[in-house]
Amino acid sequence: MTEMPETMDNAFYLPLGGDRYQPTAHTAGPWTPDAQHFGPPSALLARALEGLSGDRPGLLARVTVEILGPAPLTELSVRSWVERPGRSVELLGAELHDGSRAVARASAWRISESDTTAVATEDPVPPAPEDCAPASFPASWRRGGYLGAMEWRLIKGSPAEPGAAWVWGRQRVELVAGEKPTPLQRLFAVADTGNGASNFLDPAKWWFINSELTVHLRRAPVGEWIALDARTRVGPSGVGTADSTLSDVRGALGQGAQALMVRTR
Repeated sequence: MTEMPETMDNAFYLPLGGDRYQPTAHTAGPWTPDAQHFGPPSALLARALEGLSGDRPGLLARVTVEILGPAPLTELSVRSWVERPGRSVELLGAELHDGSRAVARASAWRISESDTTAVATEDPVPPAPEDCAPASFPASWRRGGYLGAMEWRLIKGSPAEPGAAWVWGRQRVELVAGEKPTPLQRLFAVADTGNGASNFLDPAKWWFINSELTVHLRRAPVGEWIALDARTRVGPSGVGTADSTLSDVRGALGQGAQALMVRTR
C-alpha cells in the first residue's frame, strides 16, 4: 500500500488514477493520527454515489454509511453501482476498500425530481456564518488533521462544553485534489461530526463512537457552509444516538443520525 505523504496537500485525498485515492494528513481524526475522521470517507462515498448516472434527474433522499472498521491513512479504493434501477426510485450502493478489506459501505435511495414547490414546507434559517464566532473543540482533541482542515463557526452551545451544540462547518480544503467539492460532498464532510459537536461525556474517560451515519434530505444543499444542530442522548446499556438537523444558508434541509457505542476507556 502507498504510505501517507509527509507533506500536507490542499485536499483530503489525492487521486491515484482509476478509483484509487491517497488520504492526506488532513483526514486524520481527533483521537489518533493513524485513523481518519469519518467525515472525509463519508464525503468520498457520497461523491461516488453522486457520480452514478440515471435516466432522470434525482435527489439522494437517504444515504446510510455503515462503518465497518477504522479508515487508515493509506491508499483506498472506491466502487459504486446501481443496486436496483427504477424510473422513480433507485437503490444505489458504494464501498470503500483498504486493499481487500471493506472499510465502509454506503446505500442510498435516489428519488426522481418533480415540482412540489406549491406544497413545500418552509424551514428556519440559521444565523449567517459571518455573524457567528469561531467554534472550538475539547482541549484533549488533536488540533490538526480533520478539525484543522475545517472552519467552524458557533451558533449556540459549544463543542468544547458538554451538551447540545449548533455549529457551522466549511471545508478549507478540497475533497479530491483538483476538484471543487459539490455541496452534497461538503454536507457529508460535516454530517459525521454530530456526536463530537454535541458530546456531553469527558472524552478522556469515555468512548462515544458511531458505527454508522444516516442522512435524510428533502432538497439538495447549496453553498459551502453546512450547519449542524446536534444533540447526543445515551441509554442505560452502552448505546446512544446523536441526532442532527442539517442546514445550509437557505435553511434546514434534512436530518442526520448516528448510532453510538458508549464505553468507558
